Amino acid sequence: MASQSNIDSLPLFACLSATDRKALAEHAVEVPIQKGQFIFREGDPADWFHIVQQGNVKCVKSTPEGREVTLKVLMPGDLFCCEASAFSGDSHPGCAQSMGDGTVIKIHRKAMLEVIQKNPEAAVSIINYLSLRLRESQDNAKAFALDRAEQRVAAILVNLAERSSIQEAKGLRISVRLTHQDLADMAGLTKETTSRILSRFKKEQLIAGHGKQLHILNLPHLQEMAPHALP
Repeated sequence: MASQSNIDSLPLFACLSATDRKALAEHAVEVPIQKGQFIFREGDPADWFHIVQQGNVKCVKSTPEGREVTLKVLMPGDLFCCEASAFSGDSHPGCAQSMGDGTVIKIHRKAMLEVIQKNPEAAVSIINYLSLRLRESQDNAKAFALDRAEQRVAAILVNLAERSSIQEAKGLRISVRLTHQDLADMAGLTKETTSRILSRFKKEQLIAGHGKQLHILNLPHLQEMAPHALP
């Protein structure tokens, strides 16, 4: 069972009463995760909703050639499970893999549906969350269709800086460690193109370091370059 304090800390359930959050906690499970561990794989039954409690998780999809492509990086508090699949009871269309040690909260779809049925406020909260995810997907599709390569990379860096960064003397340090291949996958680009863009950003003093220790030096300029947000 998950501790109620962890359920209480999740913005998604802020609309619930203390009694309802306690009941939800009784049906939730805290699962420790390790770097590289798959939380679920493509084709697994989507019986559980998952929420990142600590650490980071990436959503990956297998290509026909067998390569795993990073689609999105999830931060603490993010709900993930391919939500539409969990609501409908279908299988997962992709995989979720831990990027480091952490903790995930699992809530069975039956318990989540019972909460939604009993609490209209929870239903509205879930709908609003799913609406944001849908708009995010639409923005991503627009970016892939219209934005230049450097704009896509800038958008990813802005998103990471705004959601997962630490202010240091040198600049904003991205706390999530990503490889050039991860960034390339998220931008829909080749690794070579992404590496060239990152090198140019370094020369222009927009960023410093590398994927595993990346600093944002000029966030306003990157924000101007990024018309559409990417995950």
